[in-house]
Amino acid sequence: MSEKPDIRSFFANRFVQAILISNLFLQVGIWVRNFAILLYVTDQTNNDPIAVSLISVAEFAPIFIFSFIGGTFADRWKPKRTMVWSDLLSAASIFFVLLALVYGSWKAVFFATLVSSILSQFSQPSGMKLFKQHVPESQMQMGMSLFQTTIALFMILGPMLGTYVYFQFGIQTAIGIMGVCFLLSAAVLMFLPADRTTEAPRETKLLQEMGAGFRYVLSNRLLITLGGVFLTAGFALGLINPLGIFFVTETLGLEKDFLQWFTAVNGVAMIIGGVLAMGLSKGMAPQMMLAIGMTVSFLTIGVFGLTETTWIALTAQFFSGLLLPAIQISINTMILKNTEEAFVGRVNGIMTPLFMGAMVVTMSAAGVLKQLLSLPMLYLTASALFLLGVLILLPVLRLPAAAAPVAPVQQGEI
Repeated sequence: MSEKPDIRSFFANRFVQAILISNLFLQVGIWVRNFAILLYVTDQTNNDPIAVSLISVAEFAPIFIFSFIGGTFADRWKPKRTMVWSDLLSAASIFFVLLALVYGSWKAVFFATLVSSILSQFSQPSGMKLFKQHVPESQMQMGMSLFQTTIALFMILGPMLGTYVYFQFGIQTAIGIMGVCFLLSAAVLMFLPADRTTEAPRETKLLQEMGAGFRYVLSNRLLITLGGVFLTAGFALGLINPLGIFFVTETLGLEKDFLQWFTAVNGVAMIIGGVLAMGLSKGMAPQMMLAIGMTVSFLTIGVFGLTETTWIALTAQFFSGLLLPAIQISINTMILKNTEEAFVGRVNGIMTPLFMGAMVVTMSAAGVLKQLLSLPMLYLTASALFLLGVLILLPVLRLPAAAAPVAPVQQGEI
């Protein structure tokens, strides 16, 4: 295993090559799906907000319901096979949706989003497990930086791509492209190294392995700390995400379409931040990178609560987006480095709902809280939550990059 991150050897890694190309196909399919279906549903329902909200329900509900279940099965099943079958089943479901559209049932588009979102809860932790197997520990943070940069790039290009496909070719072509992208991803994943053969069949039951997953997280000091960071960041982001339009119109006194410039600035900053994080990953511990990212978020969101000047707000948005990849990259790196391979899926399945659940709670309450509190007060509250996350993280800053006390946990323990 190499001692220092080496970009040449990283890109020469057969796993990295396959997973990067697969991710590109999936990003194209997901963004075409997201925007084509959104535009199609608004056209079919005359902008019915309930119908539009059901798209988000179909996309995010499986994260709560299937994340931990999918993570547990990812630990039981062979990861390469799981990822390939997830993409193949997603493609199959999409072509069934295409048939339904041809025969006039437009509501089938919700099924396309729901099925692919459910299957991703099995595929994503399997990908994390393969990353643990095939990428040297010294290159994990570099790899996470590259993936985050790709996601940031599609945050800018994806909406344009999905909108173009829908308006130029229609929903049936958009759904067809989505299915082809999943098939191409599955084909690329076939070139991954073969799954490792297990020495002996599992004798534990599913519920026993779920219980062992919770015990594993609770026995790991660093993972408990990360859980606290996930909660505070989720609460903070959920609180301010619905408020952007009000900040633009009420605080800055601008037209609501100016919000697109904040989105564009954020996307550009995330691309730059991903590249910078890739460089910093060579010499900076992930917990230090996470602390810096959380601190900058605390400061920039605080600026939103204190300023009424547009250029200052845009500058704060840029620095917020610049450090956001550092938060996501460092968290994923810390999970991989501090989790045994046998528990990667379950740990991922526990951590993700923590963040999403916290975010949904404050997103749901944001409208009511805005009626009770001023907009600056809400932004300052979100800023304080990020500060709390930094304080939670302080005790582990001096730990080595992969040092987290873990009590012995057997697969059969409950």
